[in-house]
Amino acid sequence: MKKVTPRTIRSFKGVQKFACLTAYDAQTSRLFEEAEIPLILVGDSVGTTHMGFKSTIPVTLDDMVHHTAAVVRGNATSLVVADMPFMTYATEEQAMASAARLMQEGGCDAVKLEGGTTKASHIRAIVENGIPVCGHIGLTPQSEKAIGLRVQGRDEEAAKRLLADAKAVEEAGAFAIVLEAMPAALAAEITETLSIPTIGIGAGAATDGQILVYTDMLGLGGAFCPKFAKRYAEVGQIVRDAARSYAADVAGGAFPAAEHTYL
Repeated sequence: MKKVTPRTIRSFKGVQKFACLTAYDAQTSRLFEEAEIPLILVGDSVGTTHMGFKSTIPVTLDDMVHHTAAVVRGNATSLVVADMPFMTYATEEQAMASAARLMQEGGCDAVKLEGGTTKASHIRAIVENGIPVCGHIGLTPQSEKAIGLRVQGRDEEAAKRLLADAKAVEEAGAFAIVLEAMPAALAAEITETLSIPTIGIGAGAATDGQILVYTDMLGLGGAFCPKFAKRYAEVGQIVRDAARSYAADVAGGAFPAAEHTYL
């Protein structure tokens, strides 16, 4: 697979559907590169999947720089997009500074931020300074205290606002936009309206691409699985079984055996 760029992702529009996954470390990033996943998102979901937080809000810019750099070290060809965490882009100046750190220190290819019309000027400022931006509208987890973790755009007025948000993100210069937790018909309308690719998560099948949090996809998140996610493996159970087998071998004296011992 050749190095994927924002232009590559834009070229998929109306031509082919594409898959995206989150990653937070070099090993997982390497495996997804080998699977030829074109876009890897270093999501602030690292807070809930790896750091033990109940939401993404506690995740800091330092955290994102750390995990982004690890993902970049493990992957030479996927487009690596880094989330800008909570309250790191409240102003245009802060947005540019935060995006610069993620690119300079984290090594990412692009950044993602949440918000539509209210963040359009921030997106434009970042793009005009040479950093590609992916937008994110609908359910925006960093705003969960204000809007809740629920499907967005169900009524006519809310749908109009999201359509306006999508257009504002495109006009500001984003190369793609994530549509999260909205009715499939609305996501289809937005996808049809925009000239940039849409990436759905809980937004139906009509979007140009799809993204999943990889721990949901691999069954690493415990018993709960979001409605929009599909488990493609039960890796959590495999890990538990392997750990139990290892512990039993140690307790019974079967490990280490002669083949595991230096002479």
